[in-house]
Amino acid sequence: MGIVIVDGKEVEIGAHERLNGIQVAARAGIEIPHYCWHPGLSVVASCRMCLVEVGTRDPKTGQIVMLPKLMPACNTQAKDGTVFVTNSEKVARARAMVEEDLLLRHPIDCPICDKAGECRLQDYHFKFGQSERRAEIRPFTSRKRDIGDVFLFVDRCIMCTRCVRFTREITGTSELLVVNRGAHEEIDVLPELPLNNKLSGNVVDLCPVGALADKDFLYKQRVWYLRRHPSVCVLCATGCAIWVEENQDRVYRIKPRENPFVNRWWICNDGRYSYPVIHHPNRLRGAWQRQNGNVSSINWAGAIGQMVDKVQQARQPALCLSPFLTNEEAYLACRWIKQLHPQSTTALGPIPRQGEDERFPGGFVISGEKCPNRLGVEGVAYWFEQPPLRFNDLLARTAEGHFDVIVVLGGYIKPWIDAEQADALRRATALIVADVFPTPLSDRADLIFGMAFFAEREGSYVNRQHRLQWSARAIRPPFGSRCLGSVFWELGGMSGLYQPREVLAEIARTIPYFSAASGEIPECGVDLRVNQLAEQTVSTGQ
Repeated sequence: MGIVIVDGKEVEIGAHERLNGIQVAARAGIEIPHYCWHPGLSVVASCRMCLVEVGTRDPKTGQIVMLPKLMPACNTQAKDGTVFVTNSEKVARARAMVEEDLLLRHPIDCPICDKAGECRLQDYHFKFGQSERRAEIRPFTSRKRDIGDVFLFVDRCIMCTRCVRFTREITGTSELLVVNRGAHEEIDVLPELPLNNKLSGNVVDLCPVGALADKDFLYKQRVWYLRRHPSVCVLCATGCAIWVEENQDRVYRIKPRENPFVNRWWICNDGRYSYPVIHHPNRLRGAWQRQNGNVSSINWAGAIGQMVDKVQQARQPALCLSPFLTNEEAYLACRWIKQLHPQSTTALGPIPRQGEDERFPGGFVISGEKCPNRLGVEGVAYWFEQPPLRFNDLLARTAEGHFDVIVVLGGYIKPWIDAEQADALRRATALIVADVFPTPLSDRADLIFGMAFFAEREGSYVNRQHRLQWSARAIRPPFGSRCLGSVFWELGGMSGLYQPREVLAEIARTIPYFSAASGEIPECGVDLRVNQLAEQTVSTGQ
């Protein structure tokens, strides 16, 4: 244990912690401005915005000896007895000079810049810059260059080189580089090697100014109109923590949310640019019934009543759970059907897979398992049915006439069932389907429910590393669609509005695998592997 002094405040650091001045100051609640430093990248100390006074305290005499020159806080390791001064006149003057130098050649195009409102150059100018501009204000233009997956506004760049280090250290593709020397330095790509990798969108997040712009988001929305909601990416089993940013119930952007145990600071392009599917015009909406080959709309109360009657009167009903459901939806559905028909069978829907896991030098993994909650849904299903049926077994036994009523809860993003498999399930007397998009199965179902998508519901998911994370609702579902959790909440006899956190607390009390989720869920989630029964309760899926 060591003691570091930051502006007179004592900060404790662990014996094995390697923290720099910026990190120690943040622990003390003090902001040290910086451009080039990022906790996930190597240190270059090039922007000089984080200059501070540094000294050491003699442990015997208690005297403090300060270095004569300012030092970059990002490149100064904090040790026992280190002293940082961040609020002196000398430091303030250095910051103002650095900020002034960056603004000398920076184009004044904030009114049209996508970064306006979340630009560090703007923020630091008002916090640490000069009170008056000493240079002449001349018209500026910013050269826009297509460098591959993103646009580069060359004149806005402050040469922090975060993007260059990202492509070298995290993706290992090295498309971006620095060309020319001195005041003529620019970020660029080689003619035959544009920026094109599965993590390329992260360079836009890394850019502290408006130099790198997202082609997908460019000129679409002002950031101060957007509201952000913590969520979880449902594109693969990595389960990246994300921010869903929306305005008036329309999602405009998905950005990574820091989680040191899952995705750190990054997300892949698949997750980043998947949000248009939320507003796809072909989504299932409302409740529908099929009679004599004709499909007609029906109110939700009537459709739910028909579903209850069909399951209650069934000889042998089956419930099929999708790996896209939240833990709460799966639990409420299983509890409902077991209470209504104790002889019912629980089955697991198909697990979408696409190739092998993709691993990057920086440690990021894109899972080959393309669903967010296989382990969570299996953990619930194994509690109610040991073991639950696999999807192929459900098809085979239905074709043999074993099940007469089947309830399928989908939520898949991509096509997941073909006509032949749908025909096998159609052999049941009654087929009930809840899904996001039309499928060959919904085309044959007796009752069809349009369900809410991941950004339209609240709940938890368990990723490939057994980490449970909470996802908040960002927008309302389209007219006619409902969250399945609220449906089974009502069917379970619960009153009031659907409370998924109460359901998770019940799951944690009931199912040993989820016991670690009994308290408050932190932003980074909880590790369910602390429970010794995890491997006995949940299938490995191999």
